Amino acid sequence: MANYDDLLDNASAEEHNGQLSKDDYAAKKKAEREEIFNLSDDTAMGVSCDSEKFRQYLDLHSRFDRYSVVNTLLILAQKADSSRLGDFDHWKKQGGFVKPGQTAISILEPQSYVKDDGTPGTGYNIKKVFDVSQVDTRKIRALATPAASYSERQLLSALISKAPVKITGVDELPGGLGAMTDPETGGISVRKGMEFADTFMCVARELSNADLTTGPDTQADPRFSAYSAAYLLCKKYGVDTQNFDFSNAPSVFDGMNAQAVKAELSQIRDVAENISERMARQLEAQAKAAKNQEAR
Repeated sequence: MANYDDLLDNASAEEHNGQLSKDDYAAKKKAEREEIFNLSDDTAMGVSCDSEKFRQYLDLHSRFDRYSVVNTLLILAQKADSSRLGDFDHWKKQGGFVKPGQTAISILEPQSYVKDDGTPGTGYNIKKVFDVSQVDTRKIRALATPAASYSERQLLSALISKAPVKITGVDELPGGLGAMTDPETGGISVRKGMEFADTFMCVARELSNADLTTGPDTQADPRFSAYSAAYLLCKKYGVDTQNFDFSNAPSVFDGMNAQAVKAELSQIRDVAENISERMARQLEAQAKAAKNQEAR
C-alpha cells in the first residue's frame, strides 16, 4: 500500500527551517520600524514636558551633533550616557569586541531606493549599534582623536568673525542685558566687560535668534529656541553652562504633539549647526594663519 503521508504538509521550506516568508519578513521589519518611531515619539513628548529631560537631551545632542533629532531621541531612550557609537563590525575593525550580554541601541539608518514611478525615495532601516562603554577596548590603540584646544579669545573671535549681522560692543544695555538685537537694523549690541562665558552665551543666543527669525516659522518661542541653540554651542566648545535655566521648557512645548516637538528640536539643531560650521571655518583659518606665521 502506497504511503502519501509526506504530502499532508504544504508548509514552505522556509517555515520548516524556521525562516519567515518574504511577506512575513517585510511585515516583521515594518512592525519593528513602527515600534522605533513610536519610541522616538514617546521620548519627544517626555523631553517636552520635563525641563531636566530636555536639558539631558541637549547634553546628548551636543555629543552627537551629526545625528538626526530622531536618532538622538532614540539614544536618549535606550542609553542616555552614550558617548561614542558603532555597530558590531565597526568595533571589530577597530580591534575591540562587544562585551557579552550587551543590549544593542536601535537607531534608524536612511536607505535610498527607487519608487514604482521611477522617482527617488528614502526609507529607513533599523541599525543596531553599541556604545564604547559596552565594548572591550583593550586592543584598540586609539579610541578617538584628541579634540582641538582653543583659547577663549579664539572661540569668541570665531563666533563673531564673519557673522551675518553687525556686532558692536557697548558700555550699557537696558535692564542689565548682556546683548540685544536692534529690531530695525538686525545689529547686535553686546555689553562690554562681561566674563567670557557670559559674552559667548549672549552673542550665540542673539546670532541664533537672528537665524530663527529669518528662517521658517516655528511654533515655539524663537527666544527659547535661540537660547537652546546657544546652549548646544556652549557645550560643544566647552563653555560653562551652569547658569542656563530650562525650567520654562514645559510651557514652551505645551500643546504640541510629537511631530511638532521634533520639528522644534530640528530647528534648534540646524541653527546651532549653521553657527558651528561657520565657527569651524574661522578656527581653521586662524590655525593656518598661526602656522604660516611660525614658518616665517
